[in-house]
Amino acid sequence: MLRPRRLLAAITAALALGSAAACGTSAPDQPAPNGEGRVITHAKGQTTIAGTPQRVVVLDTGELDATLALGVKPVGTVLPDANKSLQPYLADKAGDIEIVGTIGSPNLEKIAALKPDLILSSKVRDDENYEALSKIAPTVFAETVGKTWKENFLLDADALGKKAEAQQILDSYQQRAAEIGKQVGDPAAQRISMLRFIPGDIRIYDKGSFIGTILADTGFSRPAGQEVDQTHTKISREQISQADGDRLFYAAYGDSAKQQMNDVVNSVQWTTLGAVRDGKAVEVPDDTWFLGLGPIAANLVLDDLQKHLTQH
Repeated sequence: MLRPRRLLAAITAALALGSAAACGTSAPDQPAPNGEGRVITHAKGQTTIAGTPQRVVVLDTGELDATLALGVKPVGTVLPDANKSLQPYLADKAGDIEIVGTIGSPNLEKIAALKPDLILSSKVRDDENYEALSKIAPTVFAETVGKTWKENFLLDADALGKKAEAQQILDSYQQRAAEIGKQVGDPAAQRISMLRFIPGDIRIYDKGSFIGTILADTGFSRPAGQEVDQTHTKISREQISQADGDRLFYAAYGDSAKQQMNDVVNSVQWTTLGAVRDGKAVEVPDDTWFLGLGPIAANLVLDDLQKHLTQH
């Protein structure tokens, strides 16, 4: 049986083996027409990258997670709107990094001042900023975020010249996810429900989300209403029964949502959920389970799943 490994061990092994790894299904790099650099095909077209980027700016959590997983410390990043600082799981690894706005609202002047040689983001976050960003530095965009996190990781790695390392990290993650599922016996027999509190909103997270892909990789099933291929479904407090499952994991995004979550969790209505009555409803970190969007967060979610699902 494969012994569970925590994140740093998985990434260290991946980096050590990366140079000998296959590049998976991603398309091979194309040489630039003038013979200088590589041409990266992405959601906004093609971008030529010369050499190995040294001053990278990332404009979403997934890109920050991805670059750090590959051993690259960006010179600039953005914050999620509800946070005054970087997510705890990324902050220590990122170190002293310049903040250049919030997700979807980057400060172009601050980015330009950093003199980047690569900018990473996605259409869903920064489509309207692409032309301006491209004038500052070579810019590579994924199409969207969430359930595409693995494809996005490989794209970011391609831009960084680290595709082999990225594939090894993903292979290690996939192997570990499958093993954790097996540790509970028949993972498909357990319906895992995901609930998130947003300021003024309550959401059930469905199969077509970041956390949805992780649960699928471990082999767990979902309640019938969460099997749809979309990110989330909004519900009212009166519909909280839709969040029930054999196991329920829940989180809150920001302080105001935390208060909202506490109001619901302390209500009589909450106690009507089977998972709550059985002691199988657990609060989890929002910054990894929902904001993470990358391989470091995915491995930390696996840590939590193993702790909560295989030890009792």
